[in-house]
Amino acid sequence: MTCSEILESAASVRALVIGDICLDRWCTYDPALAEPSRETGIPRCAVTETVCTPGAGGTVASNLKSLGAGRVSVIGGIGNDGAGQDLREALDRASIESNLLLEWPGRQTFTYTKLINSETGVEDLPRVDFVNSEPLDPAHEHALVGTSWDSLEEFNVVIVADQAETAHGGAVTDNVRKNICGVVAKCPGAVFVADSRRRVEHFRNVIATPNESEAAAACRRAFGVVDYARLHRLIGGPATVVTVGERGAWLIDDEGERLLPPPQGVRAVDPCGAGDSLSAGFALALAAGAGTEAALRFGIIVAAVTVGKQGTGKATAEEVLELAATTEPGG
Repeated sequence: MTCSEILESAASVRALVIGDICLDRWCTYDPALAEPSRETGIPRCAVTETVCTPGAGGTVASNLKSLGAGRVSVIGGIGNDGAGQDLREALDRASIESNLLLEWPGRQTFTYTKLINSETGVEDLPRVDFVNSEPLDPAHEHALVGTSWDSLEEFNVVIVADQAETAHGGAVTDNVRKNICGVVAKCPGAVFVADSRRRVEHFRNVIATPNESEAAAACRRAFGVVDYARLHRLIGGPATVVTVGERGAWLIDDEGERLLPPPQGVRAVDPCGAGDSLSAGFALALAAGAGTEAALRFGIIVAAVTVGKQGTGKATAEEVLELAATTEPGG
């Protein structure tokens, strides 16, 4: 299945992203205004412009919609705060359904605040992240599981975004993960993909898409040695994908292991969000009817488009087709 054929079928894709849906806050600051605080003497970071976009699982959802998916919805939790409202508005601007987001009082909205130097256009100050480190309230967890179960049958691809890097505080708890993995067999027509930063070895019956360091860490925790094929057998899904940055991605399935390279001549501007965009393209292609290898090649092209942009960029169908024309047979 070619990239063109995948994109022609994209409107049939009904995608659900479950898990950590966060807010990316892009703050441009002017270093010329960094005069010391009169109270503390500490130089201030003078933000002059702020742009809000969906982050983490929201980045996956944004790429799905940008590629032409017919329906994209998210399930997760937000706080009763300004960042939560900003996230809803950012999702709405991207035409992503936010009605299934749950409001969790007492918790803050998962937010990445990135500080961009107005003189250079570069993110050069420490990021300010708003994270939760306490275990999810059982009532909130129960509501998330119930919402997920009630909604799954409406979608033909489900992507789990387990983005939290803290031991606790993320939306994908042990119970949420077990419930999602347990329902896979009951949805034979749907594709299930999981992107987990710290817990990939605990997923079952899904296509996992860790990056190289995440996969290696998962192997060491599970077996004491790095063995991608063994990790794939442990998870038990149709395939496992291990992304390796500028080298492309490993596809591990019943046919063995093979490395699929990225397109030649792509200049990487910013790798931020590359894994999310690859997961989005890969999942969309699978739901559109592509085989695993064709779907991963499509996902790699999507990621190659986004790394050529500053920030967590989105790939459009037109951009994917333009790059695919230089890489696919006959292009």
